[in-house]
Amino acid sequence: MKSLVLDGVTVTDFDSAIQREWLVTNGLGGFAAGTVAGVNTRRYHGLLIASLRPPVARTLLIAKLEAVATYRGVRTELATNEFADGTIAPQGYRHLESFRLEGTTPVWTYRLDDAVLEQRIWMTHGENSTYLSFTLLRATESPSESLSLELAPLCTYRDYHWQLRGRHEMRTTASSNGVAITAGENAQPFRIVAESGAFVSAPDWYWNFKHRAESDRGLDDGEDLFRPGFFNLTLAPGETSTLLLTAEGRTTLPSAASRARQLARQSDLLQAAGAQIEPWAQQLILAADQFVVDRRLADGTPVGSTVIAGYPWFSDWGRDTMIALPGLSLSTGRPQIAASVLRTFARFVSEGMLPNRFPDAGEVPEYNTVDATLWYFVAVDEYVRHSGDLELLRELYPVLRSIVSWHQRGTRYGIRLDTDGLLHSGEQGVQLTWMDAKIGDWVVTPRTGKCVEVNALWFNALTIMSSFGSALGQIADAIDYRHAADLASRSFNERFWHAPGGYLYDVIDTPEGGADTTLRPNQLFALSLRHPLLADERAQAVVDICERTLWTPVGMRSLAPGDARYAGHYTGAPHERDAVYHQGTVWSWLLGPFALAHYRVYRDASRARALLSGMQAHLSEACIGQVSEIFDGDAPFTPRGCFAQAWGIAETLRAWSEINAYQTENQKTSESRHESRSVTATR
Repeated sequence: MKSLVLDGVTVTDFDSAIQREWLVTNGLGGFAAGTVAGVNTRRYHGLLIASLRPPVARTLLIAKLEAVATYRGVRTELATNEFADGTIAPQGYRHLESFRLEGTTPVWTYRLDDAVLEQRIWMTHGENSTYLSFTLLRATESPSESLSLELAPLCTYRDYHWQLRGRHEMRTTASSNGVAITAGENAQPFRIVAESGAFVSAPDWYWNFKHRAESDRGLDDGEDLFRPGFFNLTLAPGETSTLLLTAEGRTTLPSAASRARQLARQSDLLQAAGAQIEPWAQQLILAADQFVVDRRLADGTPVGSTVIAGYPWFSDWGRDTMIALPGLSLSTGRPQIAASVLRTFARFVSEGMLPNRFPDAGEVPEYNTVDATLWYFVAVDEYVRHSGDLELLRELYPVLRSIVSWHQRGTRYGIRLDTDGLLHSGEQGVQLTWMDAKIGDWVVTPRTGKCVEVNALWFNALTIMSSFGSALGQIADAIDYRHAADLASRSFNERFWHAPGGYLYDVIDTPEGGADTTLRPNQLFALSLRHPLLADERAQAVVDICERTLWTPVGMRSLAPGDARYAGHYTGAPHERDAVYHQGTVWSWLLGPFALAHYRVYRDASRARALLSGMQAHLSEACIGQVSEIFDGDAPFTPRGCFAQAWGIAETLRAWSEINAYQTENQKTSESRHESRSVTATR
């Protein structure tokens, strides 16, 4: 596959280089991330953020590496830092010739006189281990000329959500080629080891690093870091030297073996997804794998796979997982991942509900969601359709049946079936839908009542259960679920249509007794889900008004610009940002459902794919090779929020794959009809 390349003009412009980030992951919830310029602009940037209780308990151990190259007697600092007083020093980004993403591996190319030095970063899948390699590609005028490197790791030990100031305990044990560090009695030890080169112990502290992205977010933006010493190594042209940063107590893989494993994994991922894939879709496939991680119990017992909702700060959320799962696993040809995730979450069903969130510290899961559980039905259905696995369906069917029963008789947070066959949800002070921003006791978009997408999901869940009942020989169940689905469909079409506006109400039967006429993208799910509720003129009207008012090249606005509450920019302190999170902010994950809804109305595959094409350009901005969580509602649609979001990747990939599949199926049908007519004519 092609690399994503940033040229010298981009990488040597400070503002451009710090706005572009990179991400590598380890399949456990741990990761490494930073900016192309090398300066850490977030508290979440670091070279080793270990997941000590996968996929949570993420702990920043090694924040960065200060590299100094000496070549032909000239000493060149390759690092870049920003300090509290605004000083940018050193300014190593000025020596960058290019940056590229090879698969999921970030690669920096530095030019030092006539020498070219390359740096790579990757992690071993399944380990809290990061590798940094340096290769002297060439020294043109003198092939025998060597280059020396002095590498100083800067360390800490903290929850990745927080920052530490001042000295704190960092005990070191040095060896000839590395150092082990322990930050207190109960801390996880970690090591830094050079595969070639020598370690010199020289403990010291570096003060007042500034994280400017945290300043922009209205949060504490400063940190102090500990240097245990530095590594000295020498490279001749063509030679590579690697540092291992690890929190693993066991023996780790040599860098060559780890790198070979990583390349083989990427090759296997692309092969599983199919050979005929556009280059930018290949990047989505590799990006999708970065969100699939292990989940373990507090004692370390594995329970299966789960999905990180977004990097750098989210863990695994029920809603995000179920929405993203088909795109992450089925569109990439890995149904076994879907099966594992579905089993994992079935373990945590309580009172007919899936968890909304697993807290980072491993506390009891939170269940404040109405839609996550309904998305579970969609995910199971997609899995069964792709795999034909009736054994897993038999295993999960009692869980699914129990979920429907709980919803029909009522469960937490006012979730209950009404006499019109529609699902009501919500109570004072609780946010239950994906529009879940809450500031103190203020629920910004409460949406109490009967929400449009919740009832589209409810109708789909009942329809899916009817088909499941038939497939498993549960005929009485199948009939009952079909009757319930028919009632929900009739009531939906009678009650949700807002005739004066030509679109669907967002919520009906609100606490005030009326309907919410706010124009939002939630209505799209009445068309984009497998079992649509709208047809003909109404379906077209919804697609047209959403395209006209909500569509952008990178996602759908959460509120129409004409609304008095519309906010075109997502900036400021937490209170300011949360207040506009769903009031015009663009959400990347909604782009896929809109493209599918558009295709189902207009049957124009080229146009539907064009609606997704803005994501291709986005892969070279923000986090390279990834899709951002949200964007400003106003042009130029600046990326905001998480720099890598699972459902943004997954829904774009799923929509692209499904539209291509529909087009192929239609072409085959058309060709078959043409052949049939030709045979008839010859007769």
